[in-house]
Amino acid sequence: MSVAIEITDQIAVVTIENPPVNAAGLEVRQGLWEAVDTLDADPQVTAVVLACAGRTFVAGADIREFGKPPVEPHLPDVLNKIEGAQKPWVAAIHGTALGGGLELAMSCHGRVALSSAKMGLPEVNLGLIPGAGGTVRLPRLVPPALALTLAAGGKPIAADQALKAGLVDEVVAEGLVDAARTRAKTQALTPTLTRDIQGTLDEGFDKTETGILRKARGQKSPKAASKAIRRGATMEAPEALAAERAAFTALKQDPQSAALRHIFFAERAVGRSARTKVVTPRALAQIGVIGGGTMGAGIAAACLLAGLKVTMVERDAEAAQAGHDRVAGILGNSLKRGLISEDKHTRLMGNFLSADRYDALSEADLVIEAVFEDMGVKREVFAKLDEVTRPDAVLASNTSYLDVNEIAASVRDPSRVLGLHFFSPAHIMKLLEIVVPERVADDVLATGIALGKQLKKISVLAGVCDGFIANRIMSAYRRECEYMLEDGALPHQIDAAMEEFGFPMGIYRMQDLAGLDIAWAMRKRQAATRDPAQRYVEIADKLCEAGRFGQKAGRGWYIYEDGKPVRDTEVEDLIVAESARKGISRQSFDAAQIMERILGCMQREGRTILDEGIAASPEDIDVVMINAFGFPRWHGGPMFMAQAT
Repeated sequence: MSVAIEITDQIAVVTIENPPVNAAGLEVRQGLWEAVDTLDADPQVTAVVLACAGRTFVAGADIREFGKPPVEPHLPDVLNKIEGAQKPWVAAIHGTALGGGLELAMSCHGRVALSSAKMGLPEVNLGLIPGAGGTVRLPRLVPPALALTLAAGGKPIAADQALKAGLVDEVVAEGLVDAARTRAKTQALTPTLTRDIQGTLDEGFDKTETGILRKARGQKSPKAASKAIRRGATMEAPEALAAERAAFTALKQDPQSAALRHIFFAERAVGRSARTKVVTPRALAQIGVIGGGTMGAGIAAACLLAGLKVTMVERDAEAAQAGHDRVAGILGNSLKRGLISEDKHTRLMGNFLSADRYDALSEADLVIEAVFEDMGVKREVFAKLDEVTRPDAVLASNTSYLDVNEIAASVRDPSRVLGLHFFSPAHIMKLLEIVVPERVADDVLATGIALGKQLKKISVLAGVCDGFIANRIMSAYRRECEYMLEDGALPHQIDAAMEEFGFPMGIYRMQDLAGLDIAWAMRKRQAATRDPAQRYVEIADKLCEAGRFGQKAGRGWYIYEDGKPVRDTEVEDLIVAESARKGISRQSFDAAQIMERILGCMQREGRTILDEGIAASPEDIDVVMINAFGFPRWHGGPMFMAQAT
C-alpha cells in the first residue's frame, strides 16, 4: 500500500510509503485522492498531517511515467483536491521536497519542516517547468524573485531559508510529525491559490530574470519557467494554472526534454562494473596526494571535504608549503562562501598534512599521483611509492593522456594500480574518469569506484588509450577545428558557432583561458612519434613561439583588453598565410557547417572508442562530454544526437 492513514486524537496522519524517494506515481496519487474523500467524510477527523516514510518527503514525480499515456488522477487534480479539502492539511517535510513533492507540500494549508530538509523545483533540469501548480502557488508564498530563482534556476534551498521566505511555517530540529500534529490542531483552512497576487513586479525580479535568461543560453525550460512565474505572480489562479499546464505539456514533448531525461538517467547509470558487483572495496580513510600544484591541491581539497584524511607530498619543504597554502586557500574560500562552518573548516585543516618525504605515506590507504605529465617522472614517482606504501595500498595516477599500463609496470604488484583522472578544478568539477589498466585487481577497481562515490563525483570507467574518453575526443575535435582554420574559418567564427550551439565558451577562448603552453609542450613531446602522413596544423605552435600563451599573457588566439577577448588581425593574417603556404583555397563557413563538422568528428571518434572497448556505452561518452567540456545538456550529448537523427 502506497498511502496509509492513522487517526489519533482527531488528527489523521496520511503517510506516503513509496520507497526509495516516495515519487508521486499513480498509486500514490490514487491513495491521496481517496484519502481526501475518506477524511473529509469522517466526522472524527478535524485535521490532517501529510508525512512520508523513509529518508525523504516526496522527491518528485515518477519520471518512469514520462512518455507513457497519462493516467488519472493527474497530479494537478490531486493537489487541487487537497487544497480544496474540508479539513486543513499540514505537510511534514523531511529529507527533500522536490518538484512534484514541493508542489504537493504547497497545496497543503500549512507546512512544517525538519531543519535538515531541502526544498526545490528542479524540473528545468529535465527540460520542464513545474506542471502541477508550482509556478502559481510559489509566488503566492514567497517573494517573486525567490520564486523565479527556485523555478528557473533549479537549485533547492535549505529549511531555514524557506522559513524566512514564507515557504514553510515552522522548522523543528526533531519531532517533526508531532510538531505537524500540533500545528494541524490550529491550522486555518487557507488555500494558497486564494492569496493576493503581486500584480506588478519590481526591479529585483527583472534583474533576477535577466541573469537567469543569460545563463540559460539555448535551453528553453528556464525561459519558460520565468514566464510561468511572471504569470503566477500577476494573473489570477485559473488562467495562470491553465497556462502553466499548457507550457508543461509543450515542453514535455520537446526534444530538449527527451535529451535532458536521457542524460539524467545516464549520469545515474555510469560508474558500474560487472567485475565489482560482489567485491568489497579496500578501506578508505587516509589518502595520499603526490604534487601540490593546482590539480593536486584540488584533489586534496576534494578528499578533505568528503571527510577523508589527506597527506600531500611535494619535492621539498618550500613546494610542500606552497601546496599547503593552495589547499588552505580552497578550504578558506569554502568557509567564506558559507559552504562549510568554522568548526568544519578547523576539523578539515586538522585532517591535512603537507610533507616533503615519501615515507609520510606509509599508512595511506590510497595514493593519487598528480605530478607533471611526463612518463619518466610518473614512473619514478610510482617506483618510490612502491617502496614506502603498504602492499595493499591502492596507487592511482591522475594522468590525462599517458599509458596507465606502463605506469603500473613501475611497481612490483601492478594489480594495485589504476587511473583516476580528475578534471580541473578537481574540488569543483563533477567528472572522474576511472581508467582500468589490464592487470588491475577487482577490489582495487571497486575501491576507485567507492572513492568516486564518496567524493560525489560522476564516475565513468574508461579503457587505456591516449587521452581515454574525454581528452581523446577533445583532441579529435580540436584537430577538426584546426583544419577548419586552414580551410577558411577564423577563431571567432568557430567560437561563436559553439557558443550559439550552447557551449559556455568556444574552443579557442577555452584554450586561451587554459594556457596554450601546456598543449604546446605535449605536442613537442609527441612530435617524434607523430605519423608523418597525418595532417598537422602549425598555427598554434607559431602562436606559442611568438609568446602568445593565452589570457595570462594578454594575447593568444585573441588579444585581451580589460580581460575581454578581442579579434587580432595578426593572428588572422597568420591563419590566412598558413592556408596560402599549404596551397589551400579558403572557403566560407556558416555556424551550421562549423557545428556539423565538430559534431561529426565527436561522433566518429566516439564510435571508434566504443568499437575499441574504451567506453562501455554511448551514454558513457555523452556523460563525459557534458561534464568535462560543457557540451550542452539539453542536446543530450553527441552520441544521443547521432541516435536521434
